[in-house]
Formats: sequence, structure tokens, C-alpha cells
Amino acid sequence: MQRTRFGDMACSIARTWDVIGEPWSPLILRNVYVGIRRFDQLQASLGISRKVLAERLRWLVEAEVLARREYASRPARYEYTLTQKGTELCDLLLFMVRWGDRWTAGEAGPPVLYRHHACGEISHVEPRCSACGGPMSATDVDVLPGPGAKTGPAPADEPEDQLSVGDSGPTSA
Repeated sequence: MQRTRFGDMACSIARTWDVIGEPWSPLILRNVYVGIRRFDQLQASLGISRKVLAERLRWLVEAEVLARREYASRPARYEYTLTQKGTELCDLLLFMVRWGDRWTAGEAGPPVLYRHHACGEISHVEPRCSACGGPMSATDVDVLPGPGAKTGPAPADEPEDQLSVGDSGPTSA
């Protein structure tokens, strides 16, 4: 089966999905983030086939999300570490955790807690505006075409410089 390529779309969500949209990739990133970095450890922790794990690791290294580092030479053994790009992608995973803790954790509650280094408190990620610092959610923003947008004519009922949040066109995010 041919994998759909989202990376060529003029959409940051599609391009991000191209890197991590396969279900094992975010779980591999999570494990590397928490310190499970060697192939055998990843395989045992996830219960993933060796073939699929090798493919996903190769993909994440090619995408420069993970780096492969030799830790033993006889025989050659490697571990995987997050690159800066990968570390920033883990920020996205923290937002996924927030959503999952709220909507899927059930009565048992969240399976993992996060302590903030700066204050030492157990917390969760909150999106903030980079300009004013105020809270920011999907209902607090307008989606406008950016410099990398492939723009076409706007729908007749919307101004050309603004897209509605629910727009499914290629420039919606």
C-alpha cells in the first residue's frame, strides 16, 4: 500500500502529519523523550514488530526528528536521541496528553503527571499567545493566509484575507 504524502501540501498540519501521522511515531517519540532510547528497549516497551520499528526509526531519523548515535562498536549498537526538531515535536505531544487526560483518561485519571521544572508544581500545558501571553484556543483565533499559502479565490461570503476555522481548504492551517 502506498503511503499518502502530506508533506507537499501548503498546510502546516498536513506537513506535521507527514512526519508523525503513522500511529507508532508519536509513541516512539514519547519513549525516547522519557529515556527509552535503544532499539531492543523500544521494541520491548511498545510490543512493536522489529521490522515496523526499524522503518519508523529510519523515517524519524531521515526527518531529522531523531538522531542515531553509536553506543557500542562490537557489534555496532545504536541509540536514538531527540534532535531540537524532535524536542519541539514533543511539545505537540504534551498538548495531545492534555486532551487525552481530559477526554479519555476515565475515572482512573491520567496515567502520567508532569512536574514543571521552573516552579516544581504538577501541571499541564496551556497554550498562550506569543505576542501578549494571554490564553489561546481554537475559538480565540482567526486563520489568515500566510506567506507560504497557495491562495485561490476566497468563498463569496468571506473576505479574501480571512478563512473560517472550519474551512477545509489547503490554506486553513
